[in-house]
Amino acid sequence: MSTFQQPEPKDRPARLTVGVVGAGRVGPALAASLKLAGHRPVAVSGVSDASRRRAAELLPDVPLMPPADVLRHADLVLLTVPDDALPGLVEGLADTGSVRPGQLLVHTSGRYGAKVLDPALRAGALPLALHPAMTFTGTAVDVQRLAGCSFGVTAPEELRLAAEALVIEMGGEPEWIAEANRPLYHAALALGANHLVTLVAQSMELLRTAGVTAPDRMLGPLLGAALDNALRSGDAALTGPVARGDAGTVAAHIAELRAHAPATVAGYLAMARATADRALAHGLLKPELAEDLLGVLANGAGGTTGTEGNAG
Repeated sequence: MSTFQQPEPKDRPARLTVGVVGAGRVGPALAASLKLAGHRPVAVSGVSDASRRRAAELLPDVPLMPPADVLRHADLVLLTVPDDALPGLVEGLADTGSVRPGQLLVHTSGRYGAKVLDPALRAGALPLALHPAMTFTGTAVDVQRLAGCSFGVTAPEELRLAAEALVIEMGGEPEWIAEANRPLYHAALALGANHLVTLVAQSMELLRTAGVTAPDRMLGPLLGAALDNALRSGDAALTGPVARGDAGTVAAHIAELRAHAPATVAGYLAMARATADRALAHGLLKPELAEDLLGVLANGAGGTTGTEGNAG
């Protein structure tokens, strides 16, 4: 747990005016966190009703205005738009002369590094890529979650200290990511976080189908322990029928999924194969048991059915 504590506003007089272009779930939370560190949000842009509500909740009394006007008012601008929209936004702002020399331009995309800001760099801006490795709700709880949150930081070497300082002021932990590694870095986070949500949601649906009245209560302790074990021990934390080589149990799982939730079969097979490969490579799955297991996975619902094992 991070021991970082945000400074009191009275101890950190405002040094930078802050603008937000794109009042999605991320931008207002970061601006609110910067406000706690002594900076002053002065402008925000948002199009949808939801974005305007988020801005009003997290940045009260900060006026809404078009993106070009946000840049005219702010020393530090957070570009918090979807990844696919970012390159066009940067080019448009640079082409219209909205970017000012010496202006800090920060985007929060995990996919891109600092080079996506090159059009603004040529206009004299100072480019920073600061990606919080956190899932956001669009509410005030996000500001609290930034404490101890890792940020993927990419910037020109001469701006490295400035980038890291901003992250620390938001309560985060800077982690330097090379420009060329940004897509891989982002893929790793998506694999872990986004796919986890899908897996948990599917698991809860299946438990409800099986008659469990409170699947969240059942899964909470189990998944919490599994996550903690995985973070501590990596592949050594693998348990369950795949790691044990219980081919019959896996075949029974596949048959039940085909009968009750066919849309989950492909995901189950893909994750089971990946688990089997890792368990085999790390000596957890005995080679003599792996052949039957991999055969069951290759044949989908083929193989001998047996009694299901427990989750552990």
